[in-house]
Amino acid sequence: MLILLLCAGTAWGQKMTRAQYVEKYAATAVREMKSTGIPASITLAQGCLESGNGNSTLARQANNHFGIKCHNNWTGKTFHQDDDARNECFRSYPNVDESFRDHSDFLRYRDRYAFLFDLEPTDYKGWAYGLKKAGYATAPDYATRLIQIIEENELWRYDQLDPVARQELPPTPLQAEVSKQFKPLPGHKLYVASLSREIRSTNGVPWIRARAGDTYAGLAKEYNLFTRELLRFNDRKRKVALQEGEVVYLEAKKRESAPNLDKHVVEEGETMRQLAQRYAVKMKKLYEYNHLRPGTEPEPGTILLLRKPR
Repeated sequence: MLILLLCAGTAWGQKMTRAQYVEKYAATAVREMKSTGIPASITLAQGCLESGNGNSTLARQANNHFGIKCHNNWTGKTFHQDDDARNECFRSYPNVDESFRDHSDFLRYRDRYAFLFDLEPTDYKGWAYGLKKAGYATAPDYATRLIQIIEENELWRYDQLDPVARQELPPTPLQAEVSKQFKPLPGHKLYVASLSREIRSTNGVPWIRARAGDTYAGLAKEYNLFTRELLRFNDRKRKVALQEGEVVYLEAKKRESAPNLDKHVVEEGETMRQLAQRYAVKMKKLYEYNHLRPGTEPEPGTILLLRKPR
């Protein structure tokens, strides 16, 4: 369970105010938002709540601003403190930036939080209630407390920044670790590119063509991605056989098509997923823009909107 650990006493000197915390770490939260899609408002609100505005013992001594415990896969330094049980193990970081990065990875790479990344980046309320639903914290009012922090401090403003810029940021530490074995693709830093394949782009989203024998799991490993990420990028709910020549996107598709491609006339046999892949638009958005029930297919002759109606 992730918890709020408040610093007791005055031994640490003057405490940081919430406004000071936001001012100090807003840029870090925005950087993580651009890199991973997690709303900056949510990251900041969780940091305020979990670290007591940076004043908790855990935050001051272990640079842990999100109350993340060790769990079985943690190999870094640790910090022990009483919580639900005595002398529990928490992650310890060399600096606060690493805490923010690990918080992003903690959400991004766990199946129980995957549904959150289908939300709009400005939907801080959906994220707040989703975190509570997924079990991030046990406090019954956890979501409402996050929302209150966001609204009282107008943190939602940080979510309004252009999300496209997330593709221009440096790679994560995990990606940097393997960068010596792979060649980075200029302009796309969220993964590293294999030297053995040609990478093309549609609507600003890079893709490759599957070869005979390729699998999602194999391609995910080749491009330093998680299989579930690659499946989500390509609107797949589960692993299915890849056909030779099939387009496989290496990053999340866009919410809208290119500006000069706003409509498509559906032809016989075309499916929503085929069109989502053709135009590099999230299938969920195509259903939304056209007021179609997810899972249904458009009739031939239908004029399908590829961009949000203005």
